[in-house]
Amino acid sequence: MTSEAKTPSDLLLSIRGLTTQVATPSGAKTVVDGLCVDLVRGETLCIAGESGSGKSMTALSLMQLLPQPMARVSAGEVVFKGRDLMTLDEERLRAVRGREIGMIFQEPMTSLNPVLTIGRQLTEAIMAHRAISQRLALAEARKLLEQVQITDAARRLGQYPHELSGGMRQRVMIAIALSQGPDILIADEPTTALDVTVQAQILSLIRHLQKKWGTAVIMITHDMGVVAEMADHVLVMRHGKAVEYGTVREIFENPRHPYTRSLLAAVPKLGEMEGTDMPKRARACADKALAESPMPTCVPIIDVTDLTVRFDIKGGILQRPVSRVHAVEGLTFSIHSGETLALVGESGCGKSTTGKALMNLVPWSGSVRIAGKETKGLSRRQMAPVLRDIQMVFQDPYASLDPRFRVGDLVAEPLIIHGVSSGSELKDRVEYLFRRVGLSPDQIKRYPHEFSGGQRQRISIARALSLSPKVIIADESVSALDVSIQAQVLDLLQDIQNETGIAYLFISHDMAVVEQISHRVAVMYMGRLVEIGSRRQVFENPQHDYTRQLMSAVPVPDPRRERRLYNENVRELKSPIRPLYYVPEDNTFDEVGNGHLVSKLSLSRSA
Repeated sequence: MTSEAKTPSDLLLSIRGLTTQVATPSGAKTVVDGLCVDLVRGETLCIAGESGSGKSMTALSLMQLLPQPMARVSAGEVVFKGRDLMTLDEERLRAVRGREIGMIFQEPMTSLNPVLTIGRQLTEAIMAHRAISQRLALAEARKLLEQVQITDAARRLGQYPHELSGGMRQRVMIAIALSQGPDILIADEPTTALDVTVQAQILSLIRHLQKKWGTAVIMITHDMGVVAEMADHVLVMRHGKAVEYGTVREIFENPRHPYTRSLLAAVPKLGEMEGTDMPKRARACADKALAESPMPTCVPIIDVTDLTVRFDIKGGILQRPVSRVHAVEGLTFSIHSGETLALVGESGCGKSTTGKALMNLVPWSGSVRIAGKETKGLSRRQMAPVLRDIQMVFQDPYASLDPRFRVGDLVAEPLIIHGVSSGSELKDRVEYLFRRVGLSPDQIKRYPHEFSGGQRQRISIARALSLSPKVIIADESVSALDVSIQAQVLDLLQDIQNETGIAYLFISHDMAVVEQISHRVAVMYMGRLVEIGSRRQVFENPQHDYTRQLMSAVPVPDPRRERRLYNENVRELKSPIRPLYYVPEDNTFDEVGNGHLVSKLSLSRSA
C-alpha cells in the first residue's frame, strides 16, 4: 500500500516491508507486519487503529528507539533522504533524531525527566544540535513555550514536570520536538492531553510549520476529528498490518474495509444528541429495562458550597510567599445519585484540582458534603469511611497502577484496607469485578505493563468499583483511548450507572464525549464556573462566550470542512497567579487585585 508516484525531490521517507518483532514467553511475536508507505515533504500521514494495533511500535521502529533486546526490526528498510536508517550506527542516528526527525511522545510525564527543570530540558534539546550559548538557548526556550501557549513562560522554565498540568507537560514535549525545525515530525497522540481550544491552536501551528518549512508529519491519533482536520493520507492499522490506505476523503467517504467502517462508526459527533436530555446509552436502550434504572434523585450525593483552592508560591532567600495560585474559586454545585455532572474547561482551569479537593487530596476551604457528611476539617482517619463512598479514576492508568504489583492485588487492595473482604470471599469479589469491566479472571495474575491502555483503564475502573462507592470522579478517564475502546469504556460506565445508580463527576476536555455521557454540564474558566445547566441547555443554547468558543474549537470528523488557519495573535491564556506584597507594619503579605486589597496571608501560616 503505497502512495502515488512522487518525484525524487518530493519523496522524503520510503518504508518498505517494515517488520518488527517482540520477544514473548511463547516466542517472537510480530507487532508490525510488512508495512509499506511513502511520505513526501509537507504531507501529513495519519495512522489510526485500536490500541495494540502497532501504531506506536511503527514510530519507535522508524526512530530505532525499540526497547532492546525485547524488540527488534527483523526486516525491511526505512529510507530517509537517501539513507537507510536501519543501517546507521548509534552515533549517526543521534544526529538524525531531534534535528531531522523529531518526535512527540504519548505520555509526557514518563518522557520528561522528573529531576530536571523544564528550562534545562528545553535548552538541552536546543544545544544538542546547535552551537549556541546557554543564555540564547534559554531565551529561545522561553519563546518556544510562549509559541505553544504556556502562560508565564519565564517562571515555567524553572519548574519541574510534576508542577505542571497534564496539558502543559504535553505542550512542553511539543516545544522540544519543534525546537530544531525537523524535516519530519512524528507525533504520537500529540493532543491527547490538551483541551479543544489549545488543540486547535497546536494543530494549526503544525500546519503552519509544514507550509513554512515543508515539514512532513506522521501523526498517530485515535481522534478521527483530528484525522479529518490534519491528514492528507490515512493509514489504518490492525494487528500490526495496514488494512486500508488512501486519501483522507477516500477513507471518510468510501471506507472499504469493515474495520475502518467500525472505527468511523465509533466516533462521537458533536450535535448527535440534540433534542434529548438523556445520555446516549440510556436513549439507545429506551425500550429496555436498562433505561428504567434509577434516574437522578432529589437528594444530592455530593453538595459543594464555595469550594476554594489556593496554593502559595514561595521564593527568595527566606522562602517567603511571593505569589498565590487561585486554582479554584468559589465553586458551588451538587451531584445526585444516578447523575453524571461533566466538568469541562481548558487545561489549567481547575478541573482536576476540583476532583482532588473532593477527595481531600489538596488543601481547600468551603463546604463539601458527601453522602450527607461534612468533610471539612476531617482527619485522615475520619476521612477513611467517607472515601468508601467516593473513588477516583485518574487520567493515566499506567501511572496510577503500581507496576510492582499484580493487577488482581491492586483491585483487592481497597477491600483489604477497609476490611470489607478476605479469603475466598475476596478472591470471588475480585473475579467478579474483572468480569464486570469486561476482563477475564485469568488475567488477575498479570502486571500492569502486560495490558493495553484501554485494559489498564478498565482495571482502574474495577479498583474504583471495589468498595461499591456512591460516586466516582473520572478525571479524563477516556482521553488517552482510541475511539473504539473509548466507546466501550463509556458504555461500561453508563451501564454501571444505570444498574447501580452511581453518580459521576466526569472531568473532560472532549466536548463530543461529554455530550454523550452527561446529564448536566458545568463549564470552568480560570477556576470559576461560568455556566452550568442540563446537557441540552449548555450544548444547544450556550449562554457564555467561553462555552461557545469551546464548542467551536471541537475538531469535526469531516475532511470536507475548511481547515482552520494559523493565527499568530492567538488569545493568551490568563494566569491564575497573583503576586503577594509584604506589609511590615502588620507582618503580613497582601494580595492586590485591580488596585484593591483582596486577602492577607500571615507569616505563621504554612503554604
